[in-house]
Amino acid sequence: MWVVPVWVRVLGSAAGGGFPQWNCACRCCQAVRDGSRPCKPRTQSSLAVSSDYRHWYLLNASPDLRVQLASFPPLQPTRNRHSPIRAVLLTDAELDHSLGLLMMREAEEVVVYATKSVHSILELGTGLLRTLRAYTRVDCRVIVSGKEIELEDGLSVVAIPVPVEKQIRFSHTPEAIGTVCYRILNKRTGGTLVYAPSVQHLTPSLLSLFADCTCLFFDGTFWQDDEMFQLGVGNRTAVQMGHLPISGSRGSLEQLSKLAIPRKIYIHINNTNPILLEDAPERRIVEELGFEVAYDGLELEI
Repeated sequence: MWVVPVWVRVLGSAAGGGFPQWNCACRCCQAVRDGSRPCKPRTQSSLAVSSDYRHWYLLNASPDLRVQLASFPPLQPTRNRHSPIRAVLLTDAELDHSLGLLMMREAEEVVVYATKSVHSILELGTGLLRTLRAYTRVDCRVIVSGKEIELEDGLSVVAIPVPVEKQIRFSHTPEAIGTVCYRILNKRTGGTLVYAPSVQHLTPSLLSLFADCTCLFFDGTFWQDDEMFQLGVGNRTAVQMGHLPISGSRGSLEQLSKLAIPRKIYIHINNTNPILLEDAPERRIVEELGFEVAYDGLELEI
């Protein structure tokens, strides 16, 4: 008997700013503009998940949402004022993960799952939800870390708290950020997907939760901790910006390569990261260790 899978579509695979970034002339951005090296342009990161290929849940809503919806027919309307999007699940309140909500202002209703802290930041900090509410109904549903939520027949999700020690612009204290990653379960097959685009540290508890998943989409923002310094485009390290670098003795590549996860995929890749270049030695290293590099339009089943 055929068991129905859960479908996953990568809508966007880049970090904030996309690839190429509009105001950056680093070697990666130049390469994708002039075609001098093999690489693909990418929009800002988001996933779409469905248990029936008709009704979809978005994991984050990027500023590039309109382009992403246009590129994927199953997310397009079949009648006037209709959308196959059931809800948006936010991992945090960063603008590159939430600004796309404003692109949905013509909807009859927008359902937003997030932690209490993230809802608060979007209401009182960025004001994004207040603005959206001026156009349409907004159904804010609070995610409680560790509590399973039924989404559709055979599809459920659990939010896993991600330790963050950075200060963000619209939150008074680091403890109030409320960042999570999501574990999606296909109850019909037992397959699990983890979406973790922003991880500052890999704790033993996170590694344990990742160990038995079918597919892991993990934070691939930076190749090395001092990447922004090296290129002269920033004054903070990767960890200070809330992202564990890929390389290094405590980097994600070293730690995650020990886990027997069938598919390990880097996503949320910054425009400065050399793994975006398909002929780069860094790209070869991650692939030889069994990792994939996400690209816009990648589809898989769990």
